[in-house]
Amino acid sequence: MLDTDWTSREILTTSKTWAVVGCSTDPRRASHGVAAFLLAQGFTVVPVHPAYDEVLGLQCYPDLRSVPVPIDVVDIFRRADEAGVHVDEAIEVGAGAVWMQLGVVDVAAARRASEAGLAVVMDRCPRIDYPRLVGQPR
Repeated sequence: MLDTDWTSREILTTSKTWAVVGCSTDPRRASHGVAAFLLAQGFTVVPVHPAYDEVLGLQCYPDLRSVPVPIDVVDIFRRADEAGVHVDEAIEVGAGAVWMQLGVVDVAAARRASEAGLAVVMDRCPRIDYPRLVGQPR
């Protein structure tokens, strides 16, 4: 389990569907901005938040179990002490990777994900990594 540039680049270049856990309707929130950025890059974004029906014009789901499509990456915008629940959900639904945002560090949860075969990125942001590792955003 390593948070390497290689892992980030691999996720950013091979994944298609990102479930953004904690995605907010507030455009001032990082989760909203990252979801909008991912959409602009051509990714399919699935907002996940129990308080909303819609985010960025997309249907929002209360939890990962409710998402009706396969998930490549679960992008977690929750406090570090709450991240593990979502990592366990990601494992349960068969996601390919978990991406814990800047400031979200849960080593035990990352280890569980890695041991379950998921790629793991922790304490990083795809909006920052994409231009640096993949190329100029669209």
